[in-house]
Amino acid sequence: MSIASKHLIPVAMFLGILLPAAAQTATLGIDPALLAKANSGDPAAQVAVGERYAQAAAAEHDRAQMAGDYQQELAWYRKAADQNNISGEMHMAALYRDGGGDTIPRDMEQAASWYRRAADQGDPTAQGTLGVLYSMGQGVPRSDADAYFWFDLAASVKGPSQEKYAANRQMIGERITADELSAEQDRAAAWKAAHPRPDSTN
Repeated sequence: MSIASKHLIPVAMFLGILLPAAAQTATLGIDPALLAKANSGDPAAQVAVGERYAQAAAAEHDRAQMAGDYQQELAWYRKAADQNNISGEMHMAALYRDGGGDTIPRDMEQAASWYRRAADQGDPTAQGTLGVLYSMGQGVPRSDADAYFWFDLAASVKGPSQEKYAANRQMIGERITADELSAEQDRAAAWKAAHPRPDSTN
């Protein structure tokens, strides 16, 4: 075998690995420009590519292909989430909350962890969801005091779910002691002072 032939075999094997992936992205209808942006590190594009794999997984009937789609979905969301992209973090949380077929087991602790990352950045949906998780003890220790804190933060942001978060805060507030209520109100006030949000009502 010639030296040239020896080098051609690994190259052919490498191309054989890449070509199915390229064909798959084409089959999914992923815009090459979008994929290029995602590969260059753009988190919004990475989330968009992950969403295409999510759609493919939901419509797939072949279990092996579905498993691959879920793995790709998770990988792209993680790329965005690792850059502290809130949308990527929320998609990671939802994927672990619901699970991904037989590939990604439902894991409420992982889901809560990703919700917490988005909540710490001020996302009201993540904050409201954490309030629910703490009130039920799902993925986190059950704590009405912590639930109140997160509902209070979520309720302070104008949006379609603001009234729901305020109602949940009111309900949880009736389940904790006066001292706990005062402590959580102080904690929330300190958080809001350190994280001013333009759409906050207080």
